[in-house]
Amino acid sequence: MYGEIQMSRTTFSGPVVSQNGFITDHATASSINATAVATAAQVATGYIDSTSAAATSITFPTGTLLGAELQATAGTVFELVVDNTGGASLVTMVVGVNAIMSDAATTTAASFGDLTIAFGVTGMARYTLLFSSATAYTITRTA
Repeated sequence: MYGEIQMSRTTFSGPVVSQNGFITDHATASSINATAVATAAQVATGYIDSTSAAATSITFPTGTLLGAELQATAGTVFELVVDNTGGASLVTMVVGVNAIMSDAATTTAASFGDLTIAFGVTGMARYTLLFSSATAYTITRTA
């Protein structure tokens, strides 16, 4: 299928690979291999990988910075994949300023609120970010 899809600020043209309406490929990944605050630009790629041998904490960017990067408004939904399959230690996601865990994440913390990502073959996580305004978002682990 050929078409054009507008997502955030990126336009994909040419062959569109989708399943049930979801684009399944990320053209660019951001690598974070040491404890850091992820930049809004890194998160906006939709795919962060870590190959660190040491435990790594990655803090989500502020709602203001990420909202501006994604041109978010109330109701914007954004998916972020974190890949730690090449790492040799845990990655822990840390909630940033103007970001909170969703109700599902707080009431079912062991699954939807899980901020720790294993390493090796099971080291993948997907987070859904839901914006309540241009500068604030909730976080839910969805895979």
